This record gives sequence, C-alpha cells and structure tokens, in this order.
Amino acid sequence: MGRAERSRLRREAHRVLLRNWTGTSTVPSHGLYPHQWSWDSAFIAIGLRHLSPVRAQRELETLLGGQWGDGRIPHIVFDSRVPPGAYFPGPDFWRSSSAGAASGAGAPCGVETSGIVQPPVHALAAWLVHTADPDASRRRGFLARVRPRLAAWHRYLAAERDLGGGGLAAVVHPWEPGMDNSPCWDGPLARVEPAAADSFRRADLAHGAAAERPTDLDYGRYVALAAGYRDHGYRDADAPHPFAVEDPSFNALLIVSEHAMAAVVRELGGDPGPHRERAAALTDALVRRLWSPASGQFLCRDLRGGGEPGVGSGAGRGGLPGALVDARSAAGLLPLIAPDLPGDITAALLRTVTGEHFGLGHGVRLLPSYDLHGPAFDSYRYWRGPAWFNVNWLLERGLRRCGETERADALRADALGAAGASRFAEYLDPYTGEGRGARDFSWTAALALDLLKGPDPGRDAGPVPGPPDSGPDSEPVSEPDPGPHSGHECEREVQRPAFTSMTPECTSEPPEPPEPPEQQAGSSGASRAPATPEPEPEEGP
Repeated sequence: MGRAERSRLRREAHRVLLRNWTGTSTVPSHGLYPHQWSWDSAFIAIGLRHLSPVRAQRELETLLGGQWGDGRIPHIVFDSRVPPGAYFPGPDFWRSSSAGAASGAGAPCGVETSGIVQPPVHALAAWLVHTADPDASRRRGFLARVRPRLAAWHRYLAAERDLGGGGLAAVVHPWEPGMDNSPCWDGPLARVEPAAADSFRRADLAHGAAAERPTDLDYGRYVALAAGYRDHGYRDADAPHPFAVEDPSFNALLIVSEHAMAAVVRELGGDPGPHRERAAALTDALVRRLWSPASGQFLCRDLRGGGEPGVGSGAGRGGLPGALVDARSAAGLLPLIAPDLPGDITAALLRTVTGEHFGLGHGVRLLPSYDLHGPAFDSYRYWRGPAWFNVNWLLERGLRRCGETERADALRADALGAAGASRFAEYLDPYTGEGRGARDFSWTAALALDLLKGPDPGRDAGPVPGPPDSGPDSEPVSEPDPGPHSGHECEREVQRPAFTSMTPECTSEPPEPPEPPEQQAGSSGASRAPATPEPEPEEGP
C-alpha cells in the first residue's frame, strides 16, 4: 500500500468515525447498531486515540458512565433519543433501571442499559489511549478516574462469574463473548427452550440479509436466556444460568487487561504486583481448563455439559466440571495475545493458525471465525465462518508478541487492504473478501487507523512517556476534531450529562471492597469524574 493509498484510507477512516460520533460516544453503525456497545467502544477508542486522544478518553468515560454498582460494564448503553423500535432487544426488554436496580445489582437509574456483558478489552484500551498523549491524559486525570471503575469490573468477573470454580470467568449468554452465533454455542444452546416466535420482533433483519444473520431459532434462544436472567434480577448467584461457558478469548482478554491494569497502577505510583499475579493465575487456569493438545488450540468449556443424563453439570475430562466443546473457532487462537503462555502451546497455536483448519496466509488472507472444514462452516453467516477485523487486529498483536514479525506484517497489510476495499465492512467472506453486514463500521475504521500507525510493541507493557505516535505517513486530521457543542454536522444531538459523567445521576460510585494500600496509590481522591467534561480542547494526532 503506497503513501497516497494509505492517506486515502486514513481520511476515509476519519470520515467514518466522525460520522458515527454522537457527541459523547460512537455508534458501531447508525442503522444496525444505533446505541453504544461495550467492546466496540473499547476498540473504537484504540483507533480514536490517533484522531483525538481526548475524544478516545471520552468514549471510554461515557461507557463507564453506565457501569453497574456490582462492577459489571453492560454490553449496551442505550441512547434515549433513538426510537424504541430501532433495535431489539431494547430498553423496554432489559428493564435495567427496575429489574437491575431493585435486585441490588446496582444498575444505574440515570441511563438504561442491557444486563449482560462483553469481553473485557477496556483496561487495554484505556492504557493504549493514555500512551497516545500521556501529557493530556495526566492533565485530565484520565487514568486516575477510570482505574477504580476498571478494577471494579475485573473484580466482578472474578467474584461473580467464576461459575466453574477454577479461576476463569464464565459467560452466561452467547452475546457476552462477542461471537454471537458461533458454532461453539450450538451444543450448549440446544438445551435452551426458545422464546415463542410471536413474542418478539427482530429489528436486525431490516438492516441485513437474513442469510448473513443468526437464525430465528438462535434468536429465540437468545431472548429466552436474556429474559430468564432479567427475571432473576441479573443476580448471578440466584440465576440458574442454563448457558454457562468458559470462553478462551474472553479470558485471554482479561489476562491482557490485567497486565494493562498493572501498567496503569504503576503509572499512578502504585504496586503493579497484584495485577500481574492475577494475570499469572488466569493464564494458569486458562491452560489447565481450556487447552486441548489434540486440537492444537484452546476450546470452550460447557459448564452445563458432560454430566449424567438429567444432571445439569458433571465432571468432564480430568475431573473438571463440564466438558470441552468439540468445535474450533478463532476464540481458541486469540490467547496468542497473552504474555507468558508456555512455549509449546504458543508453537502449537501458530501451527494451527496456518494449518488446514484456519489456513491463514494460504487458503485465506484473514483469519476466519470458525474452522474452514468444520461441519457448521458458513462463509456468509455472522460468526460461523466470516473474518472479523477485531479478531484479526488481536491476532496481529499476538503474532507480533510471539516474534512472528513477517506473518504479523502480512496480516496487517491484508487487513488494511480489506478494510479499504470493503468500505470498512463489519465482516468479510474469508475466501472472496466480499464485505458482509454493515458498511462504514466503526471498529473496522478505528482498527484500520491503528494498523496504519504501525506496530507498537511493548506499548501495553508499561508506562510510556512522550508524544503520540508519529511516522513517515503521519498527517494532520483533514478537518478539526469537534467538541460536543461545535455544531458539526455529525452531531445532531444535545449533550447527555448522565452519559458524560462517570457517576450517573441516580447512582453512586460502584462500591469497591478495600484494596491493598498499594492498589490505592496514585488515585488521590480523583476516582470520581466531574459532572460535565473538562473544557479540554480536542487535539489531532
């Protein structure tokens, strides 16, 4: 990709992010996904840091404004100005401010959210955003404000979601690991009685072809699971969780985010040791519970499978609860991003990435989401085969971390080429490269911006002083980065104080159990954001 083509791609990515910005956060897609999504915003912030570090900070602060008192970061923060029927399931279905508040889970009443979560990419995103402009970050007290929120989020996963008792976080809905209709969920979902077809109306099919979306049967089961969780007040200790799975990518991202938290705490003058210890314990649990030597990759563990007939769960291989799911997905390769994996496991993962099942660099240019030879492979349908940009961004980091520079460079070039050719598609046919799903998709544009900046080895390993990334292809933003009241044509809304603040108007700071003194160092009473953002000027890269 030449300099002119890179410049064009950068300008187009800027255009997407400016257009999808609402004044306080970024929608993944105005039509299909008109609210704020959790892991989308984390990936978007990683790209936004190259356009405006302050705007990237605001992206994460807005998301954290919807955090619950128990620490969970909900997978959707709803925009009250979006028409009720534009997305399903919407606020009227989740009822967070009633079901989630009355149960003691601490759902905010100043904003409506969903009740489930998404992968914990947020601490990694916060650290990378800080490194983009450490001076601006320090002036705004960004890390000091978000650190308590991120720590509460990680404690929620450790305390409430270790459903298997082995040290890993479990997901309780297929939407939580982000790979919504992965074939990995077919077995666990088969036990779930779907909601009646006439009890809900899908809004997604108005924006995407049915052949590219989850089936009606899948959706009926998604609705039934979410309704059951809601009806138990979103209390993990009380809900039966008929779907409970330990997912390798979810936990690998938690490992990486614990390492990022160590960097955050060190930057704030504290002791990073406890976070590194938690990362090491998670890595050990990941290998012990989810590694499959026969498959050469990590597999999901169905905590409700592997038991005797009529029993909800039982002892599987090695006496561990549940059973490994015999399905290969990209989730089982993403632990390559985690530091300190045993060398033999890293080597096996690298062989699997390029082997017959995923074919990276041979049969396909981008990693598919599911085994190319798997019985459920479908090159069109959502997470059952297509290639996704966030997955490939994570894999590129993993390859680079392992010293696979040539492969990482090739994947980076192919991802950038695909982003431009597909008009920043949501996902791609892994064989043809044809775009699927939404176009002008925010995380595709954001992660393309990050890949255009080139590799940043070590950036997530510790505090990095100095100015934002620069390089031979750096150039000013083609139009100024507007503030929330600029009148920019992409901002057709009023400011939302409850979203902008990290302390929504009807709830208090999420309660935090006492931490060791070293964990509190550096926070200096700055854990609470002001009610409105500081009048910090937006800055270009």
